[in-house]
Amino acid sequence: MLHAQHELQGRVLDASDNAPLEQATVYFPQLENGVITDTDGNFHIRQLPEGTYKLVVSMIGYAAFTQSITLGENNPSLTIRLRPSAIEMEEVIVSTPFHKLQRENVMKVEQAPLAEIRKNGSPTLAEGLRQIAGVETVSTGVGIGKPVIRGLSSNRVLVYTQGIRMENQQFGDEHGLGISDAGIESVEVIKGPASLLYGSDALGGVLYLNPQRYAPAGTAQADATALYFGNTSGVAANAGAGVSGEKWKFLARLARASHADYQDGGDTRITNSRFSEWDLKTGVGYASGRFKNDLRYNYNRSEPGIPEEIGVQGTDRTPLLPYQEIESHILSNTTEFFMKNSSLKVILGYVGNSRLEFEDHEEHAGEEDGEEHAEEEHGEEGPSLDMQLNTLNYNLQYQFSPSGDSWQTVVGLQGMWQENSNAGEEILVPDARTVDVGLMATSHVHFEKSDLQLGLRYDRRQIDSDAFGTPGESEYIGPLDRSFNSFNAAAGYRIDIAPRVIGRLNLASGFRAPNLSELGSNGTHSGANRFEIGNPDLENERNVQADLSLEYKGEHFELGINGFHNRIRDFIFIAPTGNTVEGDPEFQYRQQDATLYGGEAVFHLHPHPLDWLHLQSNVAVVIGELDSGTPLPLIPPVNWRNTLRVEWDKISSNLENFYGFLGLETYFRQGRPGDFETETPAYNLVHAGLGTRLPLFGNPLDIRIAANNLLDTKYIAHLSRIKADGINNMGRNISLGLSMTL
Repeated sequence: MLHAQHELQGRVLDASDNAPLEQATVYFPQLENGVITDTDGNFHIRQLPEGTYKLVVSMIGYAAFTQSITLGENNPSLTIRLRPSAIEMEEVIVSTPFHKLQRENVMKVEQAPLAEIRKNGSPTLAEGLRQIAGVETVSTGVGIGKPVIRGLSSNRVLVYTQGIRMENQQFGDEHGLGISDAGIESVEVIKGPASLLYGSDALGGVLYLNPQRYAPAGTAQADATALYFGNTSGVAANAGAGVSGEKWKFLARLARASHADYQDGGDTRITNSRFSEWDLKTGVGYASGRFKNDLRYNYNRSEPGIPEEIGVQGTDRTPLLPYQEIESHILSNTTEFFMKNSSLKVILGYVGNSRLEFEDHEEHAGEEDGEEHAEEEHGEEGPSLDMQLNTLNYNLQYQFSPSGDSWQTVVGLQGMWQENSNAGEEILVPDARTVDVGLMATSHVHFEKSDLQLGLRYDRRQIDSDAFGTPGESEYIGPLDRSFNSFNAAAGYRIDIAPRVIGRLNLASGFRAPNLSELGSNGTHSGANRFEIGNPDLENERNVQADLSLEYKGEHFELGINGFHNRIRDFIFIAPTGNTVEGDPEFQYRQQDATLYGGEAVFHLHPHPLDWLHLQSNVAVVIGELDSGTPLPLIPPVNWRNTLRVEWDKISSNLENFYGFLGLETYFRQGRPGDFETETPAYNLVHAGLGTRLPLFGNPLDIRIAANNLLDTKYIAHLSRIKADGINNMGRNISLGLSMTL
């Protein structure tokens, strides 16, 4: 009976007139198995194991349907009726362990399909994430960006891709996200401590990237996309293909992007903000009854320039000094075994990250305008920084449901082994080895109109590093042998206050072990023009966050309000000592308790009978300060986004999926800057775009045009790392995108 296989068939109809619905998605999220309905609304899913699983049926223009289905011998045929709705189609949340729709989830998780993010015309994934309320980006130009969730970033926000944690020396100020948006299906954002699920570094939240799904069983798919960005004279293209049989599945996608220096609102090009990228993603899946396996690989190579000053003007794409060469290899394998009322998931992963940085050397000091090219420097001196990081991840989860959906429990073992090594003439962190191990258990209990979720976790991290330099010299770094331990807990409650009103209350603790830079730095940080000294006696950062949310979802009106209070013990920050080393000011890492609080409000109006008209608005507020009263750095100002959007599924026989939008993005004055920051005045940005689908040689062609900063406003964002140099952000950027599905 271990390999027993079952089938499920049925029909999907429109609840208003019983018309069959073609192209509806019928999907078992936990099994990652599903099909698309045919012209008569029929579906037939094979290779299903015995047991009880959540079935989700979704289609644009209809409210998602979800139901627990018990699979066994002689499964009855299903008739499913979808109710028309102007509300956006819901998806299953993957970043939490119980595979619920968002309205059923105890923890509030923001989810955004990448197809919607791309409509805005952002040149990078990091920039596109700013559309999610409560999420911002710390940027160094356009090519380098990392996510900020409710005022926390870097090692306080964990990034997951292909089901494993992304490790790419993310502690560094100029170390970006390092992932292409090509081959990403959707993004999920957990705002607040998720250490219960993911361990250290999830103290501030999690950015969870869901990879592209395989084609439905028995089908083949292929598509290609080409993009042009006017501001950077940038071009980007990707092409992918996939084929799925009853058991085996395969997909592959290749992407390329190249951008010249961007122009600010005054038509000045920001020297060396150019960047380029290659990206390859592949996957092989197999599913048969009670067994499922998914093997994925991602190769990414990027060359971002690091802008420092305004110099040579032009559209050359060869990076100037300083610049980086970054390579990442991400290999993951997910195996899952399904029993009648339980399942075992085993996720194994490897992340190899190579980071080279080429900088000016003294012999080039006399050269003018920074015109020396990177390849010349590479041949003469080699990289200033040569950092190699290899990480092995493992995650074992056993889920059992002794009473169906009413009570589900997950117990897990999770950890990683990591080695950092240096081969350049400079170092940011010493050679070191990090070992993590964590044990966790969490349960979800479903009542008639409410849900309760409880969890507990224990983690241990061991860090061993080698000595660097000669004892007694100013840049000597002594060896480290530190261990960090932490217990964490989470409790959440969700309740149907009224037929269309949901309330959520979550309390969770989190932790973050100090990183190697904070523990072992002892040298000049050229990017910050300061001498940094680590503190080998630093303790864990620990926090407790309370989240309260209320959500109303009507047929033509939605409103959500989320508030949070985040108390962090032993918050790690850097401060001046008053001394100088070789002319550079000396800074040292210290600890003090800190508090962050604020929230988000989201409004969506789509009035009847004008269901094609949408008015969306969201506002995000974060306030953070140390107990001494000093504001925390990199706290985004109050942000208010308003968008007027129109959508028509079909205008004529040759014109489908038409949309248009006009948006106003307001950033209020940030009058409480952290140390080493300055105040940032308020500014407004106008965005617009439109798109449609039309047939070309019998295949659908999607066309989209977007204009960011339409009025060419000259501004500097508070979270720009080159703000101190007086360098502006990007001016008007008009982008054109073409996508064809075969």
